[in-house]
Amino acid sequence: MSELKLADRIKRIKPSPSTAAADRARQLREEGRDIVNLTVGEPDFDTPDSVKKDACDAIMRGETKYTAVPGILPLRKAIADRLKKTTGVDYGMNQITVSNGGKQVIFNTLMATVGKGDEVIIPAPFWVSYPDMVLACGGTPVIVPCGEETGFKLTTEALEAAITPNSRWLILNSPSNPTGAIYSAKEMKVVTDVLMRHPQVWLLTDDIYDEIVFTGEKVVSPVAVEPGLIDRTFLINGVSKTYAMTGWRIGYGAGPVALVTAINTLQSQMASCASSVSQAAAVSALTGDQGFVAEWLEVYKKRSELATSLLNKAPGLTCRASEGSFYVYPGCEGVLGKKTPDGKVIETDADFVLYILETEGVAVIAGNAYGLSPYFRISVATSEDIIADGCKRIIRACEALS
Repeated sequence: MSELKLADRIKRIKPSPSTAAADRARQLREEGRDIVNLTVGEPDFDTPDSVKKDACDAIMRGETKYTAVPGILPLRKAIADRLKKTTGVDYGMNQITVSNGGKQVIFNTLMATVGKGDEVIIPAPFWVSYPDMVLACGGTPVIVPCGEETGFKLTTEALEAAITPNSRWLILNSPSNPTGAIYSAKEMKVVTDVLMRHPQVWLLTDDIYDEIVFTGEKVVSPVAVEPGLIDRTFLINGVSKTYAMTGWRIGYGAGPVALVTAINTLQSQMASCASSVSQAAAVSALTGDQGFVAEWLEVYKKRSELATSLLNKAPGLTCRASEGSFYVYPGCEGVLGKKTPDGKVIETDADFVLYILETEGVAVIAGNAYGLSPYFRISVATSEDIIADGCKRIIRACEALS
């Protein structure tokens, strides 16, 4: 039997660290361990009943066939209406594409535009999939560390230093996974001013958490701050996080016609279209009553504040308050160099994450997966009881270090 020869693109990438961490937590539970899983970035709320009902109605009407590659017209119209409210920009139907989740939209975008020698600027901490997507497309991820001293955000100097003639994209995620950092209008202007001086660099914005904001302010879109960037900005969003619809797999993108056309051509050969039933559900989510969104936001905010308060009580840990999303990103520099009860030295955030998993049964994700150490990510998309239990176990683990 001949040996399977894998393509170079597969050799360049690794499995998603967040998925791997969630799988490990699930495996330990199946083995009988008492595990507090704080890894999964998925709302614990159920999809609203009205959305589920409208999806069932679509099934009964026979809306179970292939749709147009860019998505059904009612959904693209609903997306355009939402973008008009959030950005002030009128996007035409030929400027919007719908895919199987925001992750596929991002991948399609990079696949359609990035090749060998092209660079994609990625501020760190970053969502774990960005660099590997770039690598899978043959490009080069250029990681720009954005430390806590800048609020985990880009500065003029850092962005300017990262740009070269080969730069093709800057990926921006606000609110951020994993830090919860949000760019204010002033901070966004810093980014857009730099990009206006470098016309070869396009901007890809991952806005998937834009409704989960704790500051009382609306997320600022770069195209609202700098209209001169509209023709080279691609906005990406979806219904997964805001509407607790992760499994429905609907994401969308909006931007220049030429880019959307290229993405649709690629998608026609990859997946044809997103699920017709899921698209009907997304229409319902975007156009229906939005009252529950504010209710869920208050729950997420309380959970985030609880986690931050408890983690700041742990010896050696510091936790900055999150501005949005449903994550906190505690620093663990203060535990590095300390010894566990069995004499092992904690040298990295990965060591610390393994330590609290083994000793206290708390599953989190190490900061090295997000490009900035020594930190770790906790998801607060779970109950206050579970968050409190997990954080108290982490405190206990820190107190046991010497």
